[in-house]
Amino acid sequence: MEKVVLAYSGGLDTSIIIPWLKENYGYEVIAFCADLGQGEELDGVGEKALKSGAAKVYIEDLTEEFLTGYVFPVLKAGAVYEKKYLLGTSFARPLIAKKMVEIADKEGAAAVCHGATGKGNDQVRFELSVKALNPDLRIIAPWREWDIKSREDAIDYAESRGIEVPVTKDKIYSRDRNIWHISHEGGDLEDPANEPGDHLYVLTVPPEKAPDKVTYVEIGFEQGIPVSLDGKPYSPVELLAELNRLGGENGVGIVSIVENRLVGMKSRGVYETPGGTILYAAHEELERLTLDRRTLHYKEQMAVHYAELVYDGNWFSKLKQAMDAFIDETQKRVTGTVKIKLYKGNCTAVASTSPYSLYSEELATFGADEIYSHKDAGGFINLFGLPLKVQALIEKKTKN
Repeated sequence: MEKVVLAYSGGLDTSIIIPWLKENYGYEVIAFCADLGQGEELDGVGEKALKSGAAKVYIEDLTEEFLTGYVFPVLKAGAVYEKKYLLGTSFARPLIAKKMVEIADKEGAAAVCHGATGKGNDQVRFELSVKALNPDLRIIAPWREWDIKSREDAIDYAESRGIEVPVTKDKIYSRDRNIWHISHEGGDLEDPANEPGDHLYVLTVPPEKAPDKVTYVEIGFEQGIPVSLDGKPYSPVELLAELNRLGGENGVGIVSIVENRLVGMKSRGVYETPGGTILYAAHEELERLTLDRRTLHYKEQMAVHYAELVYDGNWFSKLKQAMDAFIDETQKRVTGTVKIKLYKGNCTAVASTSPYSLYSEELATFGADEIYSHKDAGGFINLFGLPLKVQALIEKKTKN
């Protein structure tokens, strides 16, 4: 009997895929669950997979590898998709795919399988990663094959086979959670005219219900990587967990977006990224202090393309490797501390320090100084504005 490795979450789709694979392919199903910091969502997930028909289950804690190898490189890049989405699902998929391929090699499996729909981006992210890492593996995508047309149909399929699933037809949101974020799609969110209800949120309190007092946190960075809070060293997992707590309590990191999917349609989603939102604000502020103007501006342009590349599933591409090399070079002096002010959904950088600061109070002061001559600015403006002056003179001459 041939084997297939299934990316298993215990959610609606992957729960019914186990019996479906056995019924339609006759495969021995090996379920692989990646622990990326989902918390209580993984309670009993191994037992559930076996009960649903899996022959074997792998559960691997990848939380720290997720942060250090996938989240932090994107943070250093400053990449945000369409100005709002901090890519929480996008950079989780290549890591899951990488581990699936490793397990398939270990088990001698002929195929891998995922539960992404034919309308979404995740199918691309999973499959491009598999193709890059082991092009000989067969890829099975049930949503592109089976007769199930909706989440309601999937619930009926699960009920007919006695499989417990974490959703009902009344609470039908599609969610993806890891230590970085949680996403919400489906149900009443499919109409962009509907405001998300307070009942939706998992990691974050609604901003208007956050405390009526300010919370400060000081984040320390070394070469673009967050390493401390309020002067105390933290491991990556501990640091983000604490920022999630602080951000969540203060209503920080809620985003509602109508985004452009890679497959050509627009979709509406709501993301909660409390700790990540704080880290982005702090990292951006530290770069303003430590990067020169041209490098900062060029990096900001690259960040747009980097975000698209990650969103589109090209994590293992040569272009991303080249971009990472440039970004790592820019981060060598992004070291220092940033104080963040949290208040009712707002996240504001209010102070920053760095041993590599390019800010000179002597130069910037409005008071008297001895190192900058105001007279020099006249010559600079004359040269900088020379093309505009020449253009105006020519236009004046041709009119006469």
